[in-house]
Amino acid sequence: MKNYSAEQIKNIAFLGHGNSGKSTLASSVLYYGKAIERIGNTSEGTSVFDFDAEEKKRGCSVSTSVYAMEKDGVKLNLIDAPGLFDFAGGVSEALAAADSVIVTISGKSGLTVGAKQSFEKARAAGKAVGFFIGKLDSTHAHFYRVISALVANYGAVVCPVVVPYIEEDAVKCYVDLVSNKAYTVDGIALSETDMPDSSEVNGMREMLIEAVASTDEALMEKYFEGEELTADEITIGLKTGVASGDICPVYCGVQLTGNAIGLFTDSIADIMPSAADSTYTLESGVKVTLDAAKENALFVFKTIADPFVGKLSYFKVLSGKITGDMKLKNARTGEEERLSKVMWLKGGKQEDATEICAGDIGSVSKLGDTITGDTLSATGTVAVAAIDFPYPNLKTAIYPAKKGDEEKISSGLNRIMEEDPTLKVENDTETRELVMSTLGEQHTDIVVSKLKAKFGCDVVLQKPKIAYRETIQKAVKAQGRHKKQSGGHGQFGDVWIEFEPCDSPELIFEEKVFGGAVPKNFFPAVEKGLRDSTLKGVLAGYPMVGIKATLVDGSYHPVDSSEMAFKMAASIAFKEGISNASPVLLEPISTLKVLVPDDMLGDVIGDINKRRGRIIGMNPMENKMQEIIGEVPTAEMSDFSTAMRSLTQGTATFTLEFARYETVPANIAAKVIEDSNKE
Repeated sequence: MKNYSAEQIKNIAFLGHGNSGKSTLASSVLYYGKAIERIGNTSEGTSVFDFDAEEKKRGCSVSTSVYAMEKDGVKLNLIDAPGLFDFAGGVSEALAAADSVIVTISGKSGLTVGAKQSFEKARAAGKAVGFFIGKLDSTHAHFYRVISALVANYGAVVCPVVVPYIEEDAVKCYVDLVSNKAYTVDGIALSETDMPDSSEVNGMREMLIEAVASTDEALMEKYFEGEELTADEITIGLKTGVASGDICPVYCGVQLTGNAIGLFTDSIADIMPSAADSTYTLESGVKVTLDAAKENALFVFKTIADPFVGKLSYFKVLSGKITGDMKLKNARTGEEERLSKVMWLKGGKQEDATEICAGDIGSVSKLGDTITGDTLSATGTVAVAAIDFPYPNLKTAIYPAKKGDEEKISSGLNRIMEEDPTLKVENDTETRELVMSTLGEQHTDIVVSKLKAKFGCDVVLQKPKIAYRETIQKAVKAQGRHKKQSGGHGQFGDVWIEFEPCDSPELIFEEKVFGGAVPKNFFPAVEKGLRDSTLKGVLAGYPMVGIKATLVDGSYHPVDSSEMAFKMAASIAFKEGISNASPVLLEPISTLKVLVPDDMLGDVIGDINKRRGRIIGMNPMENKMQEIIGEVPTAEMSDFSTAMRSLTQGTATFTLEFARYETVPANIAAKVIEDSNKE
């Protein structure tokens, strides 16, 4: 593979709903371009884009992959992103590297939530967007129903370029509206045929001409004067409109057979923006164009961590050119990294490259401390804005299936986190659990499977424990008397302590002893005894908060009293007093913010209410969305992520942030106390 300039390189990401045919579409483009010998099938595990063992086993994409191909003087880097919501981090990676996006839609399923989200994310990232309506050989597939839905949702930007002519629910031929020619298909081969007399096709052609004419005053004038636009003029108008975002071209075909894929490939290779047309955003917020003349710099958008092969970093060259044995500085760490050989990407394989130029995508192995989102440059001063990854909200506690595997599990999770920024793992020091946060149940399943396959770790998953607290509701006075005689010096300590509720996360200790009933040198021992006692409450053994303890009286023995004796006396007083001070269980309350479509508002509010939540307010947002703000017990939120996915088809997003502690209702507290005392 030879080197290409940024003007000749097109980095195109394929996004869409799961099972819409993204990977198969990208494979059929490679087949048309003679980069591969057959069109791969994701469900059969033969796609060159789904090379990971987990992808082959599950028959779906779970991570981003890249395959480079050459065609007619243009280099296409095809970037295939996962369609399942649980692997949405791959979409963020793909958008970080792409210059344009093709949103794939199944002609049978129509404009799904995943397709809508793909479009919105691509537009938010400032990428040129096109649509491919595929699987037109499926029963009940309907191109014109889908394009009507696109127009209803996105308006005049929708611009048909290749459309089918349909008779008796079957595609008879495909029409290239730019050249105004019709073609029959035999697999990937095209044969020109007579143009069909179809009002639907004529209507699509009129949509194209109107969209193209609106991109240029001269074309608009020619259109209003009734003159026919030439194919070259239409192509120029398409390029202009796609680059500005005023046009989103629409194509169609059948991915698995390659029907009409040639028309699609030739068009996107011609009209989609090149790497030279794209920009990247620095940490400062400044947008910068790719420039081969500037200092050598690259941006790492994906990492693959393998326990046997090592770390492989996917990068896009921002400026200059990247060669093997080059030394670059990491803007985040300030450390210098030496690049070994650099490679072009071809799915699960790599091809050695002598150099990789600005705008192109490549890979390098065994970088030291470089992770996804890092920028490497000659001076170390270039820093690209961080990739916006979705935040994981589904929490699961991980336990080893057999003792002694704790270190292996921790090491394995750290390696998996290197390649998956949407996975978060933390040690909860209070509950003494290793808690993993993922985007969903399938994401969790993949992590567990990788731990076993790559690192030999079997794990057990459990619902995370809740960090409850205990407190008191009334003031009491209690005595603690510790007396023990066992030959020689005995032990004696006697205290009277007043306990009362207060607003403090820690014990507040005071002393109001008169007349030396308890010597001052024993005050620290009394306080230590009380503080140690707060670590384990009297109801269920949870830490105690909101307590003020005042030492008011006591007695001592000049020989037998000691710090240990007074510490024990304080502990006795604590247990006696707290038990009589109406102790209650407290639970963590979190502030919940949910962004949900208007028409699903009632279902989400209903679910929050079922979780003992309180709605505080609602704010209207853009795109017919509502923000719900509420407070919910953290203990009720373990499966909220799954419930939102089910109720809103993946359209809702939410954040959960700890707010404070509140008293647990009596019936629920009784169950918590019972379960705790069983452990």
